[in-house]
Amino acid sequence: MKIAFFDTKPYDKPSFDKFGAEFGVKFKYFETKLNEDTVDLANGYDGVCVFVNDTVNAAVIDRLCEMGVKVVALRCAGFNNVDMKHAFGRIHVLRVPAYSPYAVAEHAMAMLLTSIRRIHKAYIRTRDFNFSLAGMTGFDLHGKTVGVIGTGRIGQVFIQICRGFGMRVLAYDKYQTPGLDNGDTVKYVSLEELFAASDIISLHCPLTEETYHIIDENSLSKCKHGVVILNTSRGALVDAEALLTGIKTRKVGAACLDVYEEESELFFEDFSGHILEDDTLARLISMPNVIVTSHQAFLTEEALSNIAETTVKNIVGFFETNQCPNELCYRCGNAEDCKSGKCF
Repeated sequence: MKIAFFDTKPYDKPSFDKFGAEFGVKFKYFETKLNEDTVDLANGYDGVCVFVNDTVNAAVIDRLCEMGVKVVALRCAGFNNVDMKHAFGRIHVLRVPAYSPYAVAEHAMAMLLTSIRRIHKAYIRTRDFNFSLAGMTGFDLHGKTVGVIGTGRIGQVFIQICRGFGMRVLAYDKYQTPGLDNGDTVKYVSLEELFAASDIISLHCPLTEETYHIIDENSLSKCKHGVVILNTSRGALVDAEALLTGIKTRKVGAACLDVYEEESELFFEDFSGHILEDDTLARLISMPNVIVTSHQAFLTEEALSNIAETTVKNIVGFFETNQCPNELCYRCGNAEDCKSGKCF
């Protein structure tokens, strides 16, 4: 099996080389992202392996099909960059539904602690031998209320971490997890109640039509003054302009962002020698109460190994049996994992 691997980074290769050799999958690594201009690089390959910022739209899907490519293997859980409706009946789309929920949840908590305890500022100060504590006052997490939007694998791990800090959890999910609500320290509530009562709001939900800009001017107006916003899920869950306005008006006390709505041409690349043309992102980064990391929440050794192993097994399983439990299917409902494996 020959797979064209797009948007390759140095940290991708060791794990994929290891599992590729073990299962007989040959990867051709391309640094460029998959899009309408680069799709012809996949000519002669059985499948393509793509990441979150590759473009798998209708035009790309049609061209892949013309070239005989059978599979789009996502090395991630999210699939909002794939036109699933157009893919149905044309090409098989496989994903990694879970690689390390601990990696993402722990990164969210690390960002939160860094922000509220001013650890990033202390690091910079002490390197200049400035040991003043002026302006470094934070607040306890113990006893605070955290709103968790999305209670899948990552959301549940984040809730466990928050409970370890003695926090009260308000949860919201369209599909509630049985047994998670204990009626005391963890409760499912409406979005309106979550916005109104939470000191901190953390996003762990997929990007859909319903969740697009779930944090916007309207939702922020319902929040507590000084609310802290965490987003380690998908950039477009947050209206960046509304968030910026909320920060400037002091409605938002702090923001921790591992993702950004317009990140596709920026994140994972080095622009340190250039002027950043995205004014919104530049203004967010300039704010003293904003922390931005470049979509690195997933980046642990364990997660990279799990991603590679699952992706390779998805590919091998599909070509050997024409089925894969991690196949995404538009027919099965909201493009979720295929329940039958035999939809087309």
